[in-house]
Amino acid sequence: MLISPEELNSYDRFYRANLINSLSGFKSASLIGTKNKEGISNLAIFSNIVHLGADPALIGFVNRPLEAAPHTLANIESTGFYTINHIHIDWVDKAHQTSAKYPEGVSEFNACGFTEEYVEGFTAPFVKESVIKYGMKLKEIIPIKHNNTFFVIGEVVIISVPENSIAADGFIEADKANSICSLGIDGYYSTELIARLPYAKAK
Repeated sequence: MLISPEELNSYDRFYRANLINSLSGFKSASLIGTKNKEGISNLAIFSNIVHLGADPALIGFVNRPLEAAPHTLANIESTGFYTINHIHIDWVDKAHQTSAKYPEGVSEFNACGFTEEYVEGFTAPFVKESVIKYGMKLKEIIPIKHNNTFFVIGEVVIISVPENSIAADGFIEADKANSICSLGIDGYYSTELIARLPYAKAK
């Protein structure tokens, strides 16, 4: 099956969205926790989080257009801090529910059944139920003019991870923490390690 640009554009918008969203394959899925200056927390699911570098420790994510998802970006811009929390296999449905468009002033922590957790000296809320989580400090927001989205870059400033999920060489074994991955807009999958291979060198 070979799909031309003309055929792709002829598809129903929801069919096309599902097709393109799942085309890039499996991705991580996490909850991003923020708080506005009035002290109201926000929690939203994101599946486009990417590692950018280890020194400095930078991670980025794509925020949808402001009219579709305004609260996370606004809170990060105003406070400079946010958290990224792995999703556990036992509460995927609650995590997915955070994608609903709750009105400003309603905390998804409360609406979706999650518990806010705080670390001294860090203002953004973590998800207490999450096994692997980390706190971020905003470094840069890059507007993407082609579709009115924003690429948000942050630096990792605090990490919470179980000792039994870290291998001797520092590799985080996320499958041991029952972290899930996603496909497309609404598909969620469990994970299983296939192999860890040595550093590849030209032969």
